[in-house]
Amino acid sequence: MRAPLRAVLLLLMASVCAAVPLAAWRAQPFDARAAAPSTVEGQQPPAQQPPAQQPPSQNPPGAQTPQPPVIKARINAVSVDVIVTSSKSGEPVLDLNRDDFEVREDGKPQKVETFQVIKLDNVTQALDPVAPRAITSTYDEEREARQPDVRLFVLFLDDYHVRRGNDLVVRKPLTDFIENQLGPKDMIAVMYPLTPVTALTFTRNHDSVVKAIEKFEGRKYNYEPRNEFEERYAYYPTATVEEIRTEVTLSALKGAAIKMGGMREGRKSIILVSEGFSSTLPPQLSDPSAAMPGFGNPYRGRAGVDVPNDPRVDSQRFFNSVNLNDMLREVFDAANRNNTSLYAVDPRGLAPFEYDVSQGVSLQSDRQSLGESLDTLRVLADNTDGRAIINRNDLATGMKQIIKDSSGYYLLGYTSAAAPTDGKFHKIDVKLVGRRSGLDVRSRKGYWAYTVEEAAAATAPPKPGPPAAVTTALSAIAEPVRGRAARFWIGTTRGENGRTKVTFVWEPIPAAPGDRREAADVPVRVALTATAPDGRPLYRGRVPDADAGTSTPAAGINGAPSATDPSSPGATTPHDGRRRARSGRGLHDPGRHGAGFHDRSTLDVNAARLSHAHRARHAAGQEHAGRAPDARARFQPHRAVVDPR
Repeated sequence: MRAPLRAVLLLLMASVCAAVPLAAWRAQPFDARAAAPSTVEGQQPPAQQPPAQQPPSQNPPGAQTPQPPVIKARINAVSVDVIVTSSKSGEPVLDLNRDDFEVREDGKPQKVETFQVIKLDNVTQALDPVAPRAITSTYDEEREARQPDVRLFVLFLDDYHVRRGNDLVVRKPLTDFIENQLGPKDMIAVMYPLTPVTALTFTRNHDSVVKAIEKFEGRKYNYEPRNEFEERYAYYPTATVEEIRTEVTLSALKGAAIKMGGMREGRKSIILVSEGFSSTLPPQLSDPSAAMPGFGNPYRGRAGVDVPNDPRVDSQRFFNSVNLNDMLREVFDAANRNNTSLYAVDPRGLAPFEYDVSQGVSLQSDRQSLGESLDTLRVLADNTDGRAIINRNDLATGMKQIIKDSSGYYLLGYTSAAAPTDGKFHKIDVKLVGRRSGLDVRSRKGYWAYTVEEAAAATAPPKPGPPAAVTTALSAIAEPVRGRAARFWIGTTRGENGRTKVTFVWEPIPAAPGDRREAADVPVRVALTATAPDGRPLYRGRVPDADAGTSTPAAGINGAPSATDPSSPGATTPHDGRRRARSGRGLHDPGRHGAGFHDRSTLDVNAARLSHAHRARHAAGQEHAGRAPDARARFQPHRAVVDPR
């Protein structure tokens, strides 16, 4: 007995001796571990030093736990991107330093606290042996956008303010810009006026952007509705429809600037393809109903006739102009706050007229509308340190300057000495110090300060969130960020032997307004999982598309029935009648990464004997017996009825 006992004691002592150095190694900082020599198999480890006295496991009395650092955000920090070019060649000059710049805000000098030279080159990017990382998720998009050698662009195709025909003219220069000017690391997104900001995704796949450009169609003065949103105001007067279109477009531009501002601090660019905006329509186009052109318009077909001098008409024109200027100011205010420049590209080229001769608009009204539309493009570009590529037929040459401005510039940062919170515009002047001549300096014109309320909201601590149970309940019914790919309906009826028959119906949701969905992006099947209240799986399988005309049964789990056609009754559940269905969409969409899942729970039909609104529609005779349920049905709690059976 002594020999085995001695062997056990020796083994325990060896384990303790080995554990002491290991504990000492674990107690070291991470950097110290990395510096420690590693042991290679087949070699003897170096001689160990006597382990130092281990620190106590608990803090001594009176010792204070170190507090995490507190990072205070400043709302009076201003960033200014400065472009310095040669007066002769127009090439950027990038050999200046911090002392060469003088920044003034409202005439008062400011101290430049941060200074950075941004220099990008397409040739260098092309010769880089490391291939650019593909954008496959939102995380990739956010990480790559912060890289200093990446340029961000949004191609805004304003179909509301581009005529059919001019869209064909602008396709070639836009395609050349994407294929020949963008670098392999540059990220670009395509946006329409009705594209939600949440659906704005950046890509390095330039071929997909070219395909989107080829599908661009202008709709200026074409009021035929193409989606549910436009159908709501299809019969409004044309003046009201134009006002709605202008508001939608400018609000989308504002949202794009805010979106890009949250992605990085450096310079960003929005390429606006538009013919500009007008505040008032001529009388020949001011129809009472946009859906019925010319109906009820006394000036329709009367060429060269203007509305007689009327104080009410003049007053309305004035207020329309003021409203348009206010909306423009909101756009370039948001762009300046987010360090985003707007480049306006007018597909009309050197345009002599705004309206067609067949529309009969007088020359005076035509001249006013043309001038106003061009001025709106200049205002957006000049106030955001961009360029207005207008009144020129060679659009490709003008668009090359977009890359030059984004390839070489200076990023200056300062803290406003006045720290204004008056909500007013504060002018910024950037000049070069020294006798160096022959240089042109361009920078943002200024910024709109926060108001007292906005400053208080920006600096206020975050409010406590709702309870976890409330958050979970709201997330279960909330619409996903990128929208749902399919529409689902789950119905229950009483089956045989006291069981419950469940019907699951689905259909793809049509593309959202402004979303150019490809055929490969439409979901073709749904993965369905059903579990019992205790977590036991009852069914798992894929539901094929109902339009395919075929049904592929899948083996049930733990005795659960097989899958059936989505338009026919589905699986049955245990006697308690409760069932949980977890469905995921199977689709190919660059904006959606992986399958999205959500849970849906049905009611206990055996206990409550409730039927959803679809059964009420059957009882009302609105549906034929035996007809497949429609996934577009909307269910409301007050429409539930008691099953009389």
